[in-house]
Amino acid sequence: MTIQTVGIIGAGTMGNGIAQACAVSGLNVVMVDIAEAAVQKGIATVGASLDRLIKKEKMTEADKAAALARIKGSTSYDDLKAAQIVIEAATENEALKVKILKQVDDLLAPEVILASNTSSISITQLAAITNRADRFIGMHFFNPVPMMALVEIIRGLQTSDATHASVKALAEKLGKTPITVKNAPGFVVNRILVPMINEAFFVLGEGLATAEDIDAGMKLGCNQPIGPLALADMVGLDVCLAVMEVYLTQFGDSKYRPSPLLKEMVAAGRLGRKTGRGVYQY
Repeated sequence: MTIQTVGIIGAGTMGNGIAQACAVSGLNVVMVDIAEAAVQKGIATVGASLDRLIKKEKMTEADKAAALARIKGSTSYDDLKAAQIVIEAATENEALKVKILKQVDDLLAPEVILASNTSSISITQLAAITNRADRFIGMHFFNPVPMMALVEIIRGLQTSDATHASVKALAEKLGKTPITVKNAPGFVVNRILVPMINEAFFVLGEGLATAEDIDAGMKLGCNQPIGPLALADMVGLDVCLAVMEVYLTQFGDSKYRPSPLLKEMVAAGRLGRKTGRGVYQY
């Protein structure tokens, strides 16, 4: 299947990032959200991101105009009918994703591929609630999408070889490097990354070192570009906690128990950058 138009559900951080990557690569985009204000905010975010590329002389004003012209914002799922693939990039909430996927599945032509940008929910399970399980796949982008080179392509038990090949080709067209993984909680990257972040909270909670020294140790000792606690603030402490709780439930292994400090900070509303305070203050 030749993909010329990509549908995206969700105009938030991940959705508008995926929209930018697609539009810059020459693909048409239909970006849908429930509110017009959210759609316009998403498009404005893309514009601001492209402006930064212009300042760095990585893009021209004409390139920006052409990319924005390829993005159509909408509040109607009906507009997704023009797409050959629809990527769901809604909030990481299983009930919400299931509701959205069922609605969209009924609207799309049988040959259209349906993908989820989930970072922790079972692709096999999500595929099973649709009428196109063989054309359902996980396409996990990383934040910030325009900058991060990786896309995890997650095959559910039902995903066909043709669907996998089409989605892998799409990722490559976007200038990304895809890796293919089997369906399992957290897939590959987050399966390793989030427990590391959780362990950093254990170390902080036990008073072994300050947050600054923990992050400096991991940056300078392990060559990480950002420390695990600063990264947690960027991702959202509530997201980190939710992922660890999924692992604990799905694997039934106590090694995935969330750090008490992480749970307490989430309870206090200190979720990271998005609330102005997490491990650090912003």
